[in-house]
Amino acid sequence: MAPLLPHPDIARANARNTASFACFITQLSIERGKRTLLILPFFHVVSHIKLGVKEEVKPMSAVQSIWRNRPFLILFSTSALVSAGAKVYELTLPLMLYEMTRSPVTMATMRTIEFLPNLLLAMFIGVWVDRFSKKRWSQWMVFGQMLLLFMLYAMVETGAAEVIHFYMAGFLLMTFNYGFHNARMSIIKEVVPKELLTSANARFSFMYTIIEIMGPAISGFILLFASLHNGFLITGTAYFLALCAISFLEKKEESAPSAKESFWTEFAAGWRELLRNRPLWQITVLVIFLNATSGMFDAMIVYFAKDHLRLDNSQLGLVLSVIGAGGLVGSSLVVYLRKKFPTGRLLGTTILLLGVSYALMALAQNIWLMCLALFLTGMIGTIENICIWTFRQETTPLSMMGRITGITGSIFKLGMVFSIYLSGWVTEWMGPGIVFTAAAVGNLIIFLVYRQLSLWRLA
Repeated sequence: MAPLLPHPDIARANARNTASFACFITQLSIERGKRTLLILPFFHVVSHIKLGVKEEVKPMSAVQSIWRNRPFLILFSTSALVSAGAKVYELTLPLMLYEMTRSPVTMATMRTIEFLPNLLLAMFIGVWVDRFSKKRWSQWMVFGQMLLLFMLYAMVETGAAEVIHFYMAGFLLMTFNYGFHNARMSIIKEVVPKELLTSANARFSFMYTIIEIMGPAISGFILLFASLHNGFLITGTAYFLALCAISFLEKKEESAPSAKESFWTEFAAGWRELLRNRPLWQITVLVIFLNATSGMFDAMIVYFAKDHLRLDNSQLGLVLSVIGAGGLVGSSLVVYLRKKFPTGRLLGTTILLLGVSYALMALAQNIWLMCLALFLTGMIGTIENICIWTFRQETTPLSMMGRITGITGSIFKLGMVFSIYLSGWVTEWMGPGIVFTAAAVGNLIIFLVYRQLSLWRLA
C-alpha cells in the first residue's frame, strides 16, 4: 500500500511553519549561548524539507588529480611505449651501422640525420597536425614507425639492408616520432583542464627522464642479443601496443581550420598567431640563446669527464645518471613552484641558476663538484622546460596548437647547431673549462636582458 502524502498546499504550509519555528529556536538559542546545541539539528531538519522549489546543490570541492583523467592516462601510456621504443632504435641504428662499416663517420652521419627532421620539418608538420584529426594523425605516425621497423628487421634478416636504407629509415623514424609528439601536445591542451596542464607536463617530463636514465640499461640489454636487429622487432611490437592504446581515445573533433584554406595560408596564420602572442614570441627568441648555451655545455660533458677527470665508463654512466635524478626532482617540484611564484620570475630565476650550475662545472676539479653541477642542471633545466611548454599550451588557441608547437620547436633549435660545432673547436684550442665559462656568462647576459623585458612581470 502506497503511503499517504499530504496535499501540496498543506506540505508548503507545514514547511513554512517548521522553518519559522526553527528561526525562533535559533534566536532563542543564540540569546542563551547554546547555538551549537540547537542550530545544527534544526537546520538539518529544514534542509530535508522539500519546499517545492528546486534548490541548487553545490558540489563539495575536491582536489583534482591528473591521474583521474582517462584521456591523459591513455596518452601517458602510449607516449611511454613510443618513447621507450624510440630510445631502443636510437641506440640500435648506430650500433648496426658500426657493425656493418666500423666507421665513426657513418655513426656520426646517422646522428646528424636523426636531428634534421626537428630542425627542418617541425614547422610544416605543425600545419598538417592542425589540418587533420589528431587521434587519426597519431595513429598514422605510430603505424609508420612500426612498419619501418618491421621492414628493417626483414631486410637485415634477409641480408638486403644497405647503409642508405638505415639513413632513410632513421630520417623517417624521427620525422614520424616528432609528428606523434606534436599531436600529443595538442591533444593534451584539449583534454586536460588549464589548471592541470603544469601537472600533466611534469608527469610527462618525469616519464621521459626515467627512460633517459634507463638508456645505459637498455643499451646493455640490446647488446645481449645474438643479433642486434632483434631490437627492431621488440620496438615494432611496442609500437603495435601503442597503436592499440591510441584507439581507446575518444574521437573528439577539434575546431580545426577548414580544408578549403591552402597549406601556406594556414602556415602564415600560424606565424601571425605566434607574432601576435608577444610574450610567447619573446620566450621563443630567448630559447634560441638558452639552447645555444645549453648545447655548448651538454656537448662537452663527456669529453670533460673522460679527458680531465679521467673517469672510466662505469663512473661516467653513474655521473650522467645524476642529470636524470635532478630532472626527476625538478619535475616533482615544478607544480608547487608555479603555484607559489609568478611564471615570469620563476623562468628568469631558472635562467640565472642554470648559469650558476654551468659556472660550477667550470670550477669542477673532482667528481663530486661535477655531480653537483649536473644535478642542478638537470633539476633547473627541467623546471625551465616545463614552464615554457605549459605557457605555450596555456596561451595558444587549440586550433593553432600544432602550428605553434612546430614553429617554436624549429626556432628553438636554431642556436644549437652553431654553438655545438663551435664548442668543439674552442675545446680543441683552449679546453672545456672555457666552454663552460662561456655558457655561464651567456646565461648571465640572457638573464640581464630578460630582467628588462615585460616577461619578468608575467603572471
